[in-house]
Amino acid sequence: MLNKIIKYFLENRLVTVLILMVLILWGISTAPFNWKIPFLPSDSVAVDAIPDIGENQQIVFTQWPGRSPQDIEDQISYPLTTYLLGIPGVKSIRSNSIFGFSSIYIIFDDDIEFYWSRSRILEKLNSLPNSLLPENVKPSLGPDATALGQVYWYTVEGRDKDGNPTGGWDLQEIRTAQDFYIKYGLNAVKGVSEVASIGGFVKEYQIDVNPDALKAYNISLMQVMTAVQKSNKDVGAKTIEINQAEYLVRGLGYVKKVEDIELAVVAVKDNVPIRVKDIGVVALGPETRRGILDKGGAEAVGGVVIARYGSNPLEVINGVKSKISEIASGLPKKTLANGVVSQLTIIPFYDRTELIQETIGTLETALSHEVLISIIVVLLLVLNLRASLIISSLLPVGVLMTFIVMRYAGVDANVVALSGIAIAIGVMVDVGVVFVENIIRHLEMPENHGAKGAKLMQVIYEATTEVVSAITTALATTVVSFIPVFAMESAEGKLFRPLAFTKTFALLGAFVLGLVILPTLANYIFGIDFDKKRVKRFWGYVFISGGILLSVYFKIWLPLGLTLMGLYDLFNHKIPLKFQSYTKHFNLILVLFIISFFLTEEWMPLGPQISVIGNYLFVIVLLGIILSALLSIVKYYEKVLRWCLANKGKFMLLPIITLFFGLLVWLGFDSTFGFVANGLDKVGWNIRASKVWSVPAHTFPGIGSEFMPTLNEGSYLLMPTSMPHAGVQQNRKVVGQLDMILNHIPEVDMAVGKLGRVESALDPAPISMYENIINYKPEFILDAKGHRMRFKTDNNGRFITKSGDSLSHDDALKQATSIKNLIPDDDGSFYRNWRDIIQSPDDIWDEIVKASKIPGVTSAPKLQPIETRLVMLQTGMRAPMGIKVFGPDLKTIEEFGLELEGIIKEVPSVKREAVFADRIVGKPYLHLNIDREKIARYGLNVEDIQQTIETAIGGMKISSTVEGRERYPIRVRYPRELRDSPEALGKILVATPTGAQIPLGQLVQFEYKKGPQAIKSEDTFLVGFVLFDKNDGYAEVDVVNDAQKAIQSKIDSGELKVPQGVNYKFSGSYENQIRAMKRLSIVIPICLIVIFLLLYFQFKTVIASSIHFSGVFVAFAGGFIMLWLYGQDWFMNFAVADVNMRDLFQMHPINLSVAVWVGFIALFGIATDDGVIMGSYIHQVFEEKNPQTITEVRNAVVEAGKMRVRPAVMTAATTIIALLPVLTSTGKGSDIMIPMAIPTFGGMTIQIMTMFVVPVLQAYWRETVIKNKEKRNA
Repeated sequence: MLNKIIKYFLENRLVTVLILMVLILWGISTAPFNWKIPFLPSDSVAVDAIPDIGENQQIVFTQWPGRSPQDIEDQISYPLTTYLLGIPGVKSIRSNSIFGFSSIYIIFDDDIEFYWSRSRILEKLNSLPNSLLPENVKPSLGPDATALGQVYWYTVEGRDKDGNPTGGWDLQEIRTAQDFYIKYGLNAVKGVSEVASIGGFVKEYQIDVNPDALKAYNISLMQVMTAVQKSNKDVGAKTIEINQAEYLVRGLGYVKKVEDIELAVVAVKDNVPIRVKDIGVVALGPETRRGILDKGGAEAVGGVVIARYGSNPLEVINGVKSKISEIASGLPKKTLANGVVSQLTIIPFYDRTELIQETIGTLETALSHEVLISIIVVLLLVLNLRASLIISSLLPVGVLMTFIVMRYAGVDANVVALSGIAIAIGVMVDVGVVFVENIIRHLEMPENHGAKGAKLMQVIYEATTEVVSAITTALATTVVSFIPVFAMESAEGKLFRPLAFTKTFALLGAFVLGLVILPTLANYIFGIDFDKKRVKRFWGYVFISGGILLSVYFKIWLPLGLTLMGLYDLFNHKIPLKFQSYTKHFNLILVLFIISFFLTEEWMPLGPQISVIGNYLFVIVLLGIILSALLSIVKYYEKVLRWCLANKGKFMLLPIITLFFGLLVWLGFDSTFGFVANGLDKVGWNIRASKVWSVPAHTFPGIGSEFMPTLNEGSYLLMPTSMPHAGVQQNRKVVGQLDMILNHIPEVDMAVGKLGRVESALDPAPISMYENIINYKPEFILDAKGHRMRFKTDNNGRFITKSGDSLSHDDALKQATSIKNLIPDDDGSFYRNWRDIIQSPDDIWDEIVKASKIPGVTSAPKLQPIETRLVMLQTGMRAPMGIKVFGPDLKTIEEFGLELEGIIKEVPSVKREAVFADRIVGKPYLHLNIDREKIARYGLNVEDIQQTIETAIGGMKISSTVEGRERYPIRVRYPRELRDSPEALGKILVATPTGAQIPLGQLVQFEYKKGPQAIKSEDTFLVGFVLFDKNDGYAEVDVVNDAQKAIQSKIDSGELKVPQGVNYKFSGSYENQIRAMKRLSIVIPICLIVIFLLLYFQFKTVIASSIHFSGVFVAFAGGFIMLWLYGQDWFMNFAVADVNMRDLFQMHPINLSVAVWVGFIALFGIATDDGVIMGSYIHQVFEEKNPQTITEVRNAVVEAGKMRVRPAVMTAATTIIALLPVLTSTGKGSDIMIPMAIPTFGGMTIQIMTMFVVPVLQAYWRETVIKNKEKRNA
């Protein structure tokens, strides 16, 4: 089958070329890198920074204005939760009961379709029993989105024509524009689920009644309410015909202005109408608010755009920006007192576009660097320009094919998905290397020398079909190795399945190209007779003219290399024969120089502070060291292999020690040799206290575990809380102070604070919860695509501004110099936004923590916007880890939580200042206890009293105006001064059936109590949280284990007693790691068995399959050794050009996260490849030679090894060296790429010994067979 495919496309070259062209153009149109080609329509892959790994959840939101959390919990959240638990596929239900509303999160199993779950909830809500909820309370289904959909936050501000802030706008004016114009405009954008408003004041009509007037006219509050409702009404009277024309009849009666309400008649006394203005004051005022937005210490109005579930975030944001540009000119404007024309303008303060572009930019850069390095490695190791061209040209085409499949398979382009391509580069190159190397080997045979036409085609066909079976098996093992990733579930599955898809797509793409395109391409390129003068002259002129034209067009000198190549081809025949041996590789060296220089300019590994020449020398030396080491293996391979064959026992100690060391590093000294210490404990010898044990235990502690390394998002989310008793005004003051302090940190670009909630079901936050979005500046000024920009400098390296000033870096920072002040220059220097003392985003967070210590405000864990949304979606908590305390009542939960807080603070691995137990019962309540006996005496019932309390104190919304597109509530209540103290409340008058007006104080008893600010529950059980965070240098799983041990030890000693009805459990993102490890511990062994079976089907014997399988374990150990070395301070701790190598390669302790395990899984497949193809050659040689003596066996093994060693070294070289740009990357997304790359880098470095292990084991097996045969014959 495969042979027929190769033959068909080799014989039908036009079809092959057309397919190649289609793949290239189609791939470019689907690429996620915003490549613009005029004649090519763009249909790019959906793009986001990271996959949405949140829970599959829906929200039921219920408003009950003015009601306390306890009322909400008892009458809405609890009954609704019990009712909704019966929905099929429900995994858990969390509820939040907060002042005025209930928010219920229904978490479904991952296999439940998102919109199917919404329809099931709607069915339930439409069939609610009448008695389940209070009258007129209607639950609604939240937006079809999750909190992760918050992709674009903005404020609405007055700006002049130059974009400068002007002020001069009331918060109510801005909020009106936001609610009725901006919000609806943006909501119409494709992919937007909801636009929610926050900040400012919602305008309302307020009727403050005069109790003395009510008493004098003997009018009750209910009469006032009824009168206002009757005075705000439109009617329709169908139609009438006049002179054969039809007229629509309307009765207009909606309130349009304050005077309309003032003239409403409440009652008639002695034929005199009593109007509203006679018994109260009507005015426009602000509605009570539970959410405030602050920018730089001043109140602001803004909103958040929430992307629909499953939509393309980047497409949504771009659509929102287009809509903003469209509606911007029509937003309200006015002339201020100073004559400046100010117009409302939408100003973003959180835009995920930048994060997406930077993340994709980092990956695009890493991929391009990998491709360039792969080309360099191939050129150096093959030493054949034509062969290098074939192999290198297929690599970018394979990447483009991956984009095509991603687009139509529904796999989004994000940091994880594109990392799959990055770690597949080595294997993709290997496919081309094996095919082309075998073609060259066949062409070098004497009988094929000078083959052209049909003979050349036949040689290429035979060469490719000879190795296609081995390549198929090798790729099959690599694809199968990713079965564990496909088998992952929940958050870890959503996170890494895209990577498994993209790597599989990339490998299959490389395989298809190897079958379909490569033979034809080889036929074309090897078929060109460069020795003919006419051909050589033609290509010489093409290169010369092409180099000059490209150099002029792109204004760079590198294309002139083509001109030099053309000149060499034209005049090399004039070079004396004695020098031609030195110049025969001139073109190859020239290409290497151009590619490596271009790579250096793009990569700049030592940083922009070092010159391009300095970076170039470093790149040359670095690649030279690695390639020299690998080429020395090729050069001395036969000699070393013969020694290994003669000294099998000594040699095999090396892989055995490597395996043992890898196991020791992974598990730790304690776990590996714990059985020894336990045995000695039984005889009374505590060896753990001795240096003999403690020193190696400290050196090899084992590798910690966590779910995922944190992705650098370029912004932080500071989420402290104030004391529960703090009111809106106090919280407003504090959040303003926080913003002003944070904005004074030089590295902070903007800090915008929010307290309370936006008007969305996705944000159930009380007013004591703050969210300060802190956007910090990138380390260097970047362009729109996330790439560093260069700016003009003088001879002393000082930056030249547009005003003509020349500033040093420190002076420029002090003057807050930005891109607006600098002059872009491709030959200039990068501009660093950070001070010298700030070396990483962690340092910026430390500055934030120092600055945000304000009395009355709690500390906050280190969080970022997307990270926080994901954590809250998964656990309901606003911290990466915590304890959920379940109990019978809130007081008991709080008391036990405070005890746990004290214990957790003493755990060394826990960040003490981040530990915080919920202060649940701390909100002051004023209870008005109705005296039923007294109200009965006046002929009143409870509802009469409650209506008075609700209206006079709370202010009841009785109607809404209709003013064109705008709607405003009308509210009746007592004036503020008559309801701002218990004494004033006691004087509120209650009308009796007899007309008497009785003070409220005579009918109720006032009681002060502490109650909950918010009530949380899970599956109907009350819950409170104890939040904490880890200290730097510790792994999440280890921290949780330490905390669990600390609590358990206190319980065992009797110091901590768990109250009756209370239970607790740890929760957080670490649960994903534990769940993933449980699943991987089952699936990985099954996967390895499947790989072994594939090898068995290829080699037909268990022994041969086991030999080739051995490379997996050696590579596995190598990966762990590299992880251990990364955590050792002495490793690579030296500087080159004042750049420490540990800093360059991002070396620090690495924990075993799911990302690291994915790196190991990728390593399994690559490690098996070399063993498979090496083994295939050995089997072929043994079948041909049929050796019968030990000497013949060893000669056959050496011969086969020599045939495969160069391709094997090329595979190792491309895999190892291509990962160097990934390991040195610092942009967004590198946090996830680097941990995935480390096991592959370390494993492939150690796995080089497989080139000797497989031949040695093969020889041992064959020699044993011969020895046994000789014994039998003897």
